Amino acid sequence: MAKLIVAEKPSVAMSYAKVLGATSRQDGYLEGNGYLVSWCVGHLVELAPPNVYDAKYVKWSIADLPILPQKWQYLVSASTKKQFGILQKLMNRPDVDSIVNSCDSGREGELIFRLVYQQAGCKKPVSRLWLSSMEENAIREGFAHLKPSTEYDALYNAALCRERADWMVGINASRLFSCLYGQPLAVGRVMTPVLAMTVVREAAIAAFTPEKFYTVDLELTSGCTASSCRIPEKSVAENLLKACRKEMVATIQRITRKEKSENPPPLYDLTTLQRDANRLLGYSAQQTLDYVQSLYEKKLTTYPRTDSCYITDDDEEMLEELTEELEGFLDITSTDVDEAVPRTRRTVNREKVTDHHAILPTRSMLQADLEALPKGEQNVLKLIIARTLMAVSTPFRYLETLLTTECAGEEFTAKGKEVLEEGWKAVERKVLADILNRKQELTALPNVAENECGILNAELKEGQTTPPKHFTEDLLLHAMETASADSMPEGVERQGIGTPATRAATIEKLVQKGFLERKGTKKTKVLLPTDKGKALITVMPEEIQSADMTADWEAKLLQIERSEMEPETFMTEIKEMISSLVTTTEAAKGANALMKNKIFGVCPNCGKPVVEREKGWFCENRECRFVLWKDNAFFKRLGKRLDSHVADKLLRDGRVRLKDCKSAKGKTYNATVLLGTEPDGRSKFSLEFEGGC
Repeated sequence: MAKLIVAEKPSVAMSYAKVLGATSRQDGYLEGNGYLVSWCVGHLVELAPPNVYDAKYVKWSIADLPILPQKWQYLVSASTKKQFGILQKLMNRPDVDSIVNSCDSGREGELIFRLVYQQAGCKKPVSRLWLSSMEENAIREGFAHLKPSTEYDALYNAALCRERADWMVGINASRLFSCLYGQPLAVGRVMTPVLAMTVVREAAIAAFTPEKFYTVDLELTSGCTASSCRIPEKSVAENLLKACRKEMVATIQRITRKEKSENPPPLYDLTTLQRDANRLLGYSAQQTLDYVQSLYEKKLTTYPRTDSCYITDDDEEMLEELTEELEGFLDITSTDVDEAVPRTRRTVNREKVTDHHAILPTRSMLQADLEALPKGEQNVLKLIIARTLMAVSTPFRYLETLLTTECAGEEFTAKGKEVLEEGWKAVERKVLADILNRKQELTALPNVAENECGILNAELKEGQTTPPKHFTEDLLLHAMETASADSMPEGVERQGIGTPATRAATIEKLVQKGFLERKGTKKTKVLLPTDKGKALITVMPEEIQSADMTADWEAKLLQIERSEMEPETFMTEIKEMISSLVTTTEAAKGANALMKNKIFGVCPNCGKPVVEREKGWFCENRECRFVLWKDNAFFKRLGKRLDSHVADKLLRDGRVRLKDCKSAKGKTYNATVLLGTEPDGRSKFSLEFEGGC
């Protein structure tokens, strides 16, 4: 008899097969040593569209809403029918007596397997492989200690509720608002509140009125500069400046010295890694997820889609041994960490480890050729190594000095910091120097013995208050993670919008659908709502764009995952909200003008306007076949995406220069993409290589 192993991806299946001894390649699976090892390709089985329930749903009509299936139906994805057929045949083979769900160890991995298992009509016993590392030893250990599938029933229920809630909100809200405003509008349970955050932020920036303020700075003979408090009126500040220049002496009022410390940052979960990679390297959340997923599959890091920054007691010894071996990386020495015993206890908290512990480098990484990795993976791995060492280092200790002086009846202050023990900052300093080519400097105040200091110079400085910052992906991820935290009961976990595993995809969908756009330099891009995104939020009712409601749903999904809430209760709430939305929502007055498609450029084929829609940039001339598809095969082959910036350049100049395109062999090169048209009006692309290559 044989045991069937079902992985989520082919690359992961190959790793399992190698360990299990299934070395004979077949069509869509591997076989050997009593095992059959096959794989899914993402979601092989998906929820059926509305027209499968009733043919009338082909046409979008408010009269047919809400669409709330009583019995859910599923279909095999058209692009993956072959692999589903292979799995179905393997599951029902007479010699297969049991199956191991070896899909990713998380909510979506559980859903992917179970939908295939059910659609295949399989009834054979199932056990669960649950891994946090793809190292061979971890795989062997996992297969030696398989768990009953029933232990993950609650996880599956949460995944089902998430999938079905998203379907109901997306289908009903998208159809409702598309019909109300006469054009296709994509509305999502998570996507719309995130878009609303950016629109509200931009409105606050636009409404912000900067206010000027003034300070008087005194350059003292002691070697430091003391500043007054902010003064709103320029005339008052000028009078103070005159008085100080007249006296030219400052009296030392007090010197306060206080020893302070900063504990090391925790280990990385996915969101904090994505935030740091965006802030320090300019990587998008999706890029970072792709890099760390690849590192995981190469056995160089542990499971990436984790929401925990801690490890369990069982992992402490492993971490202590690992950190000793990691010091050679990034030139971290015992001097940098003050020869201290690693503080691994600070990283241990069993209660805060859910499905997986924090992201860590693996022992396999120590023997790997890291120079052979793509640059993005190298950089993300450096961050993970550095954070691991930082988390177990000593606190950063410093002496903070506050010098308070008086001149012309006003107080002036100067602050300084003096490092006492660099601790974890030594690691941070080296990482910043390596990645950003800059160092962090601290300013220490000189010792002041006299009661008075002479004033070498006094000058007036003008400043102004600053508006809220535009959202970078770092800041938006933080906003998503902490959304509704103030309004949720104390102790409730995962109050935020989405999960660590889905937040990157949410941002990408908003960009791809033309609701958000990235602007700025390579390392400091901001996310701005487009006119289309602003218009959508303008017409959305509060319950659809509310971060509180969406975060509340996410908290309830976590309760279902922990068997603390019945799935039926959650689904009833969703259905009631959707029914209320359909019956109470009317078109906002004057909104049709807001929702009108914005002209994006001129069609190179017929000269008519080109407008942006959900799937691409279309010529408004119905007789013309010109379109730039967002999901563009030509750009995918280059490892690039056809976004609004690229589309704008192509329509305006007929060409766009791209850096770091990828060849079929994985090498990078720079090239210019030229836009042309076929005789029938369809778009076509060609490449112009640099240097005549």
